[in-house]
Amino acid sequence: MLRNRRSDILVAYLLTAPFIAVYAWLFLWPTIQMVMLSFTDAPLIGAGKSVGLSNYTRMFADPVFHKAVWNTAYFVALTVIPGTAIALLIALMVARLSGWLQSLVLAAFFLPYILPVTVVYVIWDWLTNVQFGMMQGLIEWVTGRPVNIWRTVPWFMPGVAIITIWWTNGFSILLFLAGLRNIPRDLYEAAALDGATRWQMFCRITWPLIWPITVLCLTIQLILQLKIFDQVYLFAMGGRTQATMVLVQYIFEQAFQKNAGGYAATIAVALFVIVVAFSILQFQILRIRGQR
Repeated sequence: MLRNRRSDILVAYLLTAPFIAVYAWLFLWPTIQMVMLSFTDAPLIGAGKSVGLSNYTRMFADPVFHKAVWNTAYFVALTVIPGTAIALLIALMVARLSGWLQSLVLAAFFLPYILPVTVVYVIWDWLTNVQFGMMQGLIEWVTGRPVNIWRTVPWFMPGVAIITIWWTNGFSILLFLAGLRNIPRDLYEAAALDGATRWQMFCRITWPLIWPITVLCLTIQLILQLKIFDQVYLFAMGGRTQATMVLVQYIFEQAFQKNAGGYAATIAVALFVIVVAFSILQFQILRIRGQR
């Protein structure tokens, strides 16, 4: 038995070794290099001299960094929970359909997810154009006048958040729909015989059983939205980029526009710590909530 156990352990190590090697090469080693780079004044390409903790001191005193953190947190608040709730609501409606109609509606909601960000930008830039955009009629009805939302700071982040939810929710809808299909129909039939309402069925059956899917969707969305860059960069081009700065955009600016590789690595380390900390914290809170 001991010989078999050692053989199984050896086989397990051999099977996992390629993944561990690739993971260490593509993730662990670059992460270590990024942390080491954050203690230097190196440019984007090339070596630099050690500056100790001065990059971190500069970062914590940098008002643009504080603005980028606030904008990123604001965007996360606008997208993670609202987007997940909307995805669940759509999945509940799609689950009530059947046959080709369900496939057609699901495809309509999932189609934006496969579009590249440049196509999403062109579509919504055209729809919200001040002169001929179709959405300006709705905006004018609400505000009384046309609004260039990509050049108006209070409108910018909510506008990007709405587009992001529309663009990325297809994946969450698929996850929720898969979870809903795994719930046995017998539970609903028994609840209906006991006189339970639809709301009671949702609270007592559907919601507890799809809670793991909800945790997964929230965690994925949190990580993705903390790393927001593409939409903000494209829609803010030529506009007030500093007022709408997010963390990844600030890293891009410092590294590729100002050639400050060391300081960009410092901000990247801060973002990495934020993503890991908030992901673990959210996952643990949701896991504890699901066990109650």
